[in-house]
Amino acid sequence: MPRNASGRQAVLDLVQRDGPVSADALAGKLGLTTMAVRQHLSALEGEKLVEFEEEARPRGRPVKLWRTMPKAAGRFADSHSALAVDLIAQMKKAFGETGMDRILKLRTAEQERIYRASTGGARTLKARLDKLAKVRSAEGYMAEVRRDGEGFLFIENHCPICAAARLCSGLCREELSLFKRVLGPEVDVERTSHILAGAGRCAYRVRGP
Repeated sequence: MPRNASGRQAVLDLVQRDGPVSADALAGKLGLTTMAVRQHLSALEGEKLVEFEEEARPRGRPVKLWRTMPKAAGRFADSHSALAVDLIAQMKKAFGETGMDRILKLRTAEQERIYRASTGGARTLKARLDKLAKVRSAEGYMAEVRRDGEGFLFIENHCPICAAARLCSGLCREELSLFKRVLGPEVDVERTSHILAGAGRCAYRVRGP
């Protein structure tokens, strides 16, 4: 991949993760000059992958805060979304909604086994969340953990199965119940934003001992 292309993708990845975000903030995190970041943003804007809104500041000119546009989803891992959508449609025809629910529960049980194995050695809720974020990021979700008052926010900045989830809402339903089981019965997990509802990312508020 050409150097400019890889740098541009790095900017796009960070806008997806941190947006709305300024060019200065992007430059600081990526170790690039602000001018270089602005050039990348301009190119990405031309491709309709990012857009900005201006935020007034007490002094000086307004600051441009950048965020990704829907078209940008195609630049991240999509877990072969076209194939997944087609398979779901065919399974619904073959097995009906009841059959689909049974398939989803089997899938969730396998995910639970994998996630429990990955988080089992963690002694604290934060450690379990960090390990879960690592597993989910490997699957393409760009997951991260942030402090939120007395609890945490578990954030997924990208949904690699978004196209499939639009066709099969049970995927999202099972995901929430999966997190609750993996993190433990004493932990409260609440979805606070949802990509399918129009949010820029999926986020879960997590509280517990």
